[in-house]
Amino acid sequence: MDWMSNHRATICCAEKIVRLALPDGGVLEVHGEKPRRNIKIVSYMKMRSHLRKECVAFVADVVDEKANEKQIQDIPVVREFPEVFPEELPGLPPPRQVEFHIDLIPGAGSVAKSPYRLAPPEMQELSSQLQELLDKGFIRPNSSPWGALVLFVKKKDGSFRMCIDYRELNKITIKNRYPLPRIDDLFDQLQGATYFSKIDLRSGYHQMRVREEDIAKTAFRTRYGHYEFLVMPFGLTNAPAVFMDLMNRVCRPYLDKFVIVFIDDILIYSQSKEDHEQHLRLILELLKAEKLYDKFSKCEFWIREVHFLGHVVNKEGIHVDPAKIEAIKKWEAPKTPTEIRQFLGLAVYYRRFIANFSRIAQPLTTLTQKDKKFIWGEKQEEAFQLLKHKLCNAPILALPEGTDNFVVYCDASHQGLGCVLMQNEKVIAYASRQLKVHEKNYTTHDLELGAVVFALQIWRHYLYGTKCTIYTDHKSLQHILDQKMLNMRQRRWVELLSDYDCEIKYHPGKANVVADALSRKERVKPIRTRAMGMIVQTSLKSQILEAQREALKVDNLKKETLHKMEIELEEKSDGVRYFKDRIWVPKVDQLRKLIMDEAHQSRYSIHPRYDKMYKGLKEHFWWPEMKKDIATYVSKCLTCARIKAEHQRPSGLLQQPEIPEWKWERISMDFVTKLPKTKKGHDSIWVIVDRLTKSAHFLPIKESFSIDRLAQLYVDEIVMRHGVPISIISDRDSRFTSRFWQSLQAALSTSVDLSTAYHPQTDGQTERTIQTLGDMLRACVLEFGGSWDDHLPLVEFSYNNSYHASIQCAPYEALYGRKCRSPLNWLEVGESRLLRPDIVQETTDKIKLVQEKLKAARDRQKNYVDNRRKPLEFQVGDKVLLKVSPWKGLIRFGKKGKLSPRFVGPFEVIERIGPVAYRLDLPIELSSIHDTFHMSNLKKCLSEETIVLPLEEIQIDEQLRAAEEPIEILDREIKQLRRSKIPIVKVRWNSRHGPELTWEQEAFMKDKYPHLFTKNPCAPRVSALAGCYIYYGIASEICLQKGKIRNWQGSFRNRSCNPKEFHGTEGAVWLLSRLEGMESILHISKCTEGNKVEYAACLLQGRALTWWNTQVQTRGRDATGRISWEDSKRMLKEEYCARSEIQKLEAEFVEP
Repeated sequence: MDWMSNHRATICCAEKIVRLALPDGGVLEVHGEKPRRNIKIVSYMKMRSHLRKECVAFVADVVDEKANEKQIQDIPVVREFPEVFPEELPGLPPPRQVEFHIDLIPGAGSVAKSPYRLAPPEMQELSSQLQELLDKGFIRPNSSPWGALVLFVKKKDGSFRMCIDYRELNKITIKNRYPLPRIDDLFDQLQGATYFSKIDLRSGYHQMRVREEDIAKTAFRTRYGHYEFLVMPFGLTNAPAVFMDLMNRVCRPYLDKFVIVFIDDILIYSQSKEDHEQHLRLILELLKAEKLYDKFSKCEFWIREVHFLGHVVNKEGIHVDPAKIEAIKKWEAPKTPTEIRQFLGLAVYYRRFIANFSRIAQPLTTLTQKDKKFIWGEKQEEAFQLLKHKLCNAPILALPEGTDNFVVYCDASHQGLGCVLMQNEKVIAYASRQLKVHEKNYTTHDLELGAVVFALQIWRHYLYGTKCTIYTDHKSLQHILDQKMLNMRQRRWVELLSDYDCEIKYHPGKANVVADALSRKERVKPIRTRAMGMIVQTSLKSQILEAQREALKVDNLKKETLHKMEIELEEKSDGVRYFKDRIWVPKVDQLRKLIMDEAHQSRYSIHPRYDKMYKGLKEHFWWPEMKKDIATYVSKCLTCARIKAEHQRPSGLLQQPEIPEWKWERISMDFVTKLPKTKKGHDSIWVIVDRLTKSAHFLPIKESFSIDRLAQLYVDEIVMRHGVPISIISDRDSRFTSRFWQSLQAALSTSVDLSTAYHPQTDGQTERTIQTLGDMLRACVLEFGGSWDDHLPLVEFSYNNSYHASIQCAPYEALYGRKCRSPLNWLEVGESRLLRPDIVQETTDKIKLVQEKLKAARDRQKNYVDNRRKPLEFQVGDKVLLKVSPWKGLIRFGKKGKLSPRFVGPFEVIERIGPVAYRLDLPIELSSIHDTFHMSNLKKCLSEETIVLPLEEIQIDEQLRAAEEPIEILDREIKQLRRSKIPIVKVRWNSRHGPELTWEQEAFMKDKYPHLFTKNPCAPRVSALAGCYIYYGIASEICLQKGKIRNWQGSFRNRSCNPKEFHGTEGAVWLLSRLEGMESILHISKCTEGNKVEYAACLLQGRALTWWNTQVQTRGRDATGRISWEDSKRMLKEEYCARSEIQKLEAEFVEP
C-alpha cells in the first residue's frame, strides 16, 4: 500500500474509480468494470441458438399481473359508482341505524392492565399506527378507567399489525344472540339464478360507530398515551351479531328478493342479465346512500358460478363444494396394515350410517390380522373405494340445518392437520392438509392451535357469528384465551379466535378418531402395533329371555299380574319380548331386584332418587306397577336414608307450653357464654325471662361460677324480687341438671322442665331474647365503647321498656300495670298517675289483657307453623334413624367433613315422651348422649337390612355432631409464607376412612386440644430419642475435629433436646429424621488414624440403647409404645424418613 500513499490515491467505491496524483500535477483515473445495466431481450429463436452453442443463459418469464386486472371502468354498472370503491376509508363513519354497544354482566367492574413491553421496531410501528388512526378520526385520547393491552402481530410481508387484547372485556360482556339466517333457507332462494355478484365491504368494522356511553370501554393503554375507539375495533365479542343486524336493516327492502346478506358477505343473484343490471344498480345506490364502502379487489361481478357458504352455485343448481370431501377423495390406498387401521378408524366411527359395513370392510380387516401377508388386490381396492364413496354421500354428509349445534373435531400430527365439522351427529364437511415446511418446526401446542384456526378459517361461513364447540385432544388449549404470555403466532391466532363464539373442550385422543385419522393419513413411516378386537356382552338379556319363557308357562302366568297385557308383548328377532319397545321383565328369579340393584347401588349409578331411577329404567325395561316398585325399593334403601337430605316439611306439630296465670310464676332461663372478658372478670350472662309478661333480667356472671354461687345469685335477684316460681324451663346445661340445682328447686317446690335434647326450640322464648340481647350489646359497644357489662343495666332497662309484639305492650307495662317513666314520656306518666287508688285494679285488668293477647299470638303462631309441618307419630318398637349434624371442626383437605352421614342407626323406639318426643334404645357407644329426642331429629327407617353403620367408625359428640378426635402429635414444622411463618403440627386422627395424618395449625390445636401438648403419649419415646441425639452429637464432634465433615452442628438444636429438661413438646419424627442423618454421617465418615470414629459411634449407640432400656424399666414398656429401640428406629424410619432425605443430609454436610 506504500505506492498508494506515495501517489496520494483516492478511492471512490460508489463510482468504482481510483484517482492517482501524477508528479506533474495531473490526475490519473482508473475505472473498474461496471455491469451492463441494459438487459437485451432476445427472441425465442435467438435463445435456442445460444443454447445450442452451450452458452450460459438466464431465462426470466416476466408477467404483468396488473395488465389483466379489470378496472372499475371496465365493468358495466359498477363504473357508475366509483365513489363506493375508495382506496381508503374517508374518515369517521356517519351515524347509522345501529351502533355497537357493550353491555356488561351485572356487578362487573372496569378492567385495566399495565402495557406490555415492546421491542424498538414495535414501538416505532405503534407510534405510526396511532397517528394514522388519529388522522382518520377512528380513535381519540381519553382518561377512562378501562384499559386493554396492545399487541403486535407480524404479517407475512414482515410488517406489523396492531391488535388490542380485549379478552378480559369479552369475559364480562353479555353475549348478543342475534339470529343468523339458516343456510338451507338461503340456498332455496338461489334456485334458477344464472347471474351473480359478490360484494365485500372495506374494513367493515370501522364503518360502524361505538355507542357514546360505551366508547370508554374500548380504551387501550400504550407507551404514548391512553386512547379509545370511536369506531368498532377488532377483537370484541358481539361484533358479528351487531354487524349482521346493521346489514339486515340496510338491505331489508331487497332481502329474499335478489340479495342475500351473511354477516359481511353480500350476494346479488338474478335470473337474467337485464334483471341483474337493475339489481346491481339498486344495491350500489343503496351502499352509496348509506356511505358503506367496498373493497373492489375482493369483489366479483357478473359471474356465472359462485362459491358461497361452502357450496358451488350455478344455473344447474347447488352442488357440494369439492373441498368439503377432498380430504376423503384424495386418500391414497393404504400400503401397510397400520394405514388400513387408520382408515378403518375413521370409517368405523360412522358405521351406523353405512349398511352392511362389516361385509364391505371384510377384505380390508383381513389384512390387519397377525401373520397375514399384506397383498393389496382388486377386492381390497373395491372395498376401499366403496367406503370412500359412502363416506362422501348421504346420510353421512348432509346440509346444515340452521345455525345451532355445530361441533368441530380437530387434531394435528407431524404429518398434517385434520378436522371434521358435524351437526346433530352428521358430517357437514371434512378437511385436512399436509404441514408446510416451516410448520414442521412448530411445538405441539402451536400445531394443535393451528388445527383449530385452520377449521375456523375454512368453515368461517358456518361458524362465524354462531356458538360452536371445538374438541381437541390437547388439554391445555382449553385455557388458551386465559393465557397471559403469547408468542407472535399465538397472538395472531387468539385475535382470530376472539371473533368467534366458540368453546374449546378437551376430547381424549383415543375418542377423537375422525380428526386423528385425517391428520395422520399421510404418514410415511408406519408405527408397528398389534390390533386386538374385544366384544363386551352382558348376560342380563339371556337371563331375561329364560325368565320370560318360564313366566309365560300356564302355571306361572297368573303370578305375573299382566292383566291380559301379554297379548301386547311383541317378540323380536332376538327372541326377547318387548312392551312398546321396552323389555318386559318378569318376576322370575328376582330379576327385577337385580335390575334395580344395578340402577341404584352400582358405582355407575350411586343411589339416585326414585324418580330419576324410574326415568332411567323405563327407557329400556317395563313391568306392571314399575314406578311403585321402584319408589318402595328406594324408600327401603338404608344408605339413602342415612345420607339423603330431607326436602319434605318437618315432622311434628307445634307444641306450646301453657299460658301462666300470674307474673313470674313460670319462667325460662339460659346462659350466654364465651363473651369477651371484662375488667370485672365477667364473661357470661344469665338470662332469665318471665313467660307471661316477657320481662327479663340479665345477670353478668363468670363461666367459672360454682353452682352454689349461682343458686345464691338466683335467690338474691329473682326469688327476692318476684317470689318463688312454679316452674322453670331450661336447656340441659350441666349446671341445670346437677343434683344441687335439682335439690334446691325441690326445696322451693319449683318444678324444673328440661328441654328436649338437641331441640333448642323448646325454650324458644329465651333463645329469641338472647338474640335481641346480643344485638343491643353490639350496638352499645360500637356506639359508646367500654366493657359490655357496663352497658348491661341500661340494656335490661331498654329491653323491658320496649314494645313486645306478642303481648302488644312493653314488658314493664305488663309487669307493673303502667308505663315506665323515662326521659321520653316524663310528662305523660306524672305523679298523679302514679298515686291513683285504682292502680291495683288496672294492673289486674292488664294481666288479663296480656293473657288474651298472648293466646291470640300463640294461636297465630301455631296455625302458621302447623301449615308448614306434617303430623307424624312413631309406635313403640319402630326403627328410626337419628339425625346428626355435619362435622364442624377443622376444615382441611383429606378429611370427610361434610361427607359424614346425615343419620345414624337404626335404633328402636322404647317409649313415647309427650306428644312429640321419644326415647330410643341407644347402644353403649352413645351412652354419653341423652336418649330422648324431638321427632324432628328422627326419621322412620323402612329398610329391612340388618347391617347398620358401625358406630366405632363415626364418633358422635354431646351436641349430636359427627366428630373425629386427634390421637397424638407426631411432628412439628414451620410453614413459610410470603410475609409470615406459621407453626404446624402433624396430627394422627381416629378416623378409619381416608388419610389418618394431617397437618394442622399448632395454635388452633393447642387451643382446642391442649392435652396433646401437655400429656404427649409419645413423650417417653421422644425423650429417649433426645438422649440419643445428644450422644450422637458427641460423636459428630469427633468427626469435626478430624476434618471429615463440615461444621453443621449449628443446624441442629442439641441443647433444646436435653432429656432432663424435656417436656414432651418435640415431635418424635423431627428428632428421628436428624438422628438417621447423623447416624449415616458417622457410618460413612472415615479417619486416617484407624477406625476411632466408627468405634465411637458404635460405643455411643450402645450407650443410647442402654439409656433407652432404662427408660423402659423406669416408665414401663407401655410408655415407650411396647417396642424396642431398634424396632422403633426401623418403624419410624420406614414410615417417615425416606432414603432420599438421608441422602440429602449426607450431601449437605459431608465433604466430597
